[in-house]
Amino acid sequence: MPASSPGDGHPAPTATAVSALGLRKSYGEKVVLDGIDLRIPTGSVFALLGPNGAGKTTAVKILSTLITADAGDLHVGGHDLAADPQAVRAAIGVTGQFSAVDGLITGEENMLLMADLHHLSKQEGRRTAAELLERFDLVEAAKKPASTYSGGMKRRLDLAMTLVGSPRIIFLDEPTTGLDPRSRHNMWGIIRGLVSDGVTVFLTTQYLEEADELADRIAVLNDGKIAAEGTAEELKRLIPGGHIRLRFTDPVLSQSAADALLEVTRNDEALSLSIPSDGSQRELRSILDRLDSAGIEAAELTVHTPDLDDVFLALTGPANVPDQAKETVR
Repeated sequence: MPASSPGDGHPAPTATAVSALGLRKSYGEKVVLDGIDLRIPTGSVFALLGPNGAGKTTAVKILSTLITADAGDLHVGGHDLAADPQAVRAAIGVTGQFSAVDGLITGEENMLLMADLHHLSKQEGRRTAAELLERFDLVEAAKKPASTYSGGMKRRLDLAMTLVGSPRIIFLDEPTTGLDPRSRHNMWGIIRGLVSDGVTVFLTTQYLEEADELADRIAVLNDGKIAAEGTAEELKRLIPGGHIRLRFTDPVLSQSAADALLEVTRNDEALSLSIPSDGSQRELRSILDRLDSAGIEAAELTVHTPDLDDVFLALTGPANVPDQAKETVR
């Protein structure tokens, strides 16, 4: 987890920005969402994780009024989704997986077009566009065709366009997919800034680090159901498997250490030992004391505690792990 949470310095949110009770959606015989429940506090970041096809984008489309649910008691921004979808649309912004930017016109023209769609006056539209272009560091590129923008610039412009109507709830459907690490971190900074202003962010992502960095609460969606929900730390505590790994350069030392420590898993090819551990200082000291007593020194020691990769693997199965997660756990 980051050193400071997204809500640091702000009062704990109490009101509910998004709630869903018994949300269901099917396409023919394929059940995509099988009665899921969600409650997202105002001014927080909620991350929905899940493998490809788990229903993340379907949930976003339903809660942002783009498609209808088969069943469920759904409220967004205090409005009943079924009874008053127009009020919901007025309260939200949506940035989808694929950019809504028109590459044939300039960044500024994209912004002004969005201002017209929100029925802003010409003067107000220009002021809003200028402020957002500056906020997203797009002033120098504002007069250039959006087709010339990098991927990161297009995503920033896409999000800036979403903010033209000053939404208090924003749905971000995999907003950093395809971005390089620097652009991804820049986007994280923008999201944190939005939350510090009291905006609620509903985030779907396949980047587990992204959820760990940004989200106040995380839900893992699998086979149409919420497999688990909680803070990142709460989810990590669900999964066993913490261990201490010792690596040696001498097979004799590796054997001696295995004899001294007893409960170990050996990898003779890598000359390494794995000892089950909760990662606590007391347990680590005990292991080192036993090695010292036997006159053994390891070449390398690493402590592994379960992370969101492990949570994802345990809750969704290795066959469903997204490519980004596979890269992390290899």
